[in-house]
This record gives sequence, structure tokens and C-alpha cells, in this order.
Amino acid sequence: MKVLVDTSVLSLALRRPVGVAHGDPQKKVVSALSDLVQDGRVVLLGAIRQELLSGIKLQEQFDALQSALAAFDDVPLVMQDYARAAQFFNLCRANGVQGSNTDFLICAAAANHDLPIFTLDQDFENYKKWLPIRLFPV
Repeated sequence: MKVLVDTSVLSLALRRPVGVAHGDPQKKVVSALSDLVQDGRVVLLGAIRQELLSGIKLQEQFDALQSALAAFDDVPLVMQDYARAAQFFNLCRANGVQGSNTDFLICAAAANHDLPIFTLDQDFENYKKWLPIRLFPV
């Protein structure tokens, strides 16, 4: 089964400066991601790819990260994914849970394509209370 990997996980693994060591919790995340990559199970959204590439100052770093991300397929999004993301936004907001449009698009794509979400963002724990999403366990 494919796993939709969020920006927070990929950023931890791919954007950490060279020579900066990971602590034990981060090592578990990076190891789990490595296993998913080796098994060919990682998928992204274009919005996640954009978030990861945004804010990189040096062109060489941008090019290296873009090349690394090219190994992962994007989940193909359709009109229903965007409509469901808006429904999810409205449902969560009505229940006092705030989130970004990108987060709700991730939730909608995951729900519509039956994908677990691999994230470090605790907001998804709040979304999970109201939305039919599954989180990938670390």
C-alpha cells in the first residue's frame, strides 16, 4: 500500500543541514521513511512538493532537492478531491478545528485514494477526530 508522505517528514529527512545529527525519535521517522522509499510506497501531492522546494535560497540545493523528489509520484488529484477538501475544512471549522487549505487537501486526497498519511504535524491528530483519515504509525 502506498503512503502519502507529508512535508514535515520529508523536510526532516531531506532538508536537514549536513552534519546535523538526528535524535532517536527523528531516527525512527527517517528509518521508516527509508523503508517506504526502498519499497516504492511513497507518494506526494504537488502541494507538498511545492512546500518542500519553497524558500531554498541556493539554486544548487533547490536542484538537488528537486532531483531527489523526482523519485516520488504525485497522487493525481481531480475535482472531487478539491471539493472534499473544502467539505473537510468546513466540517473541522464547525467543530472548532482550524487548519490550512493544504492540510485539508492532503486529508481529502488520502481519504479519496485510501492512503495513510505519514506526518509529524500534530494538527492531523485533531483532524482525525472529525475526518475519515488514517495516520501512518511510526
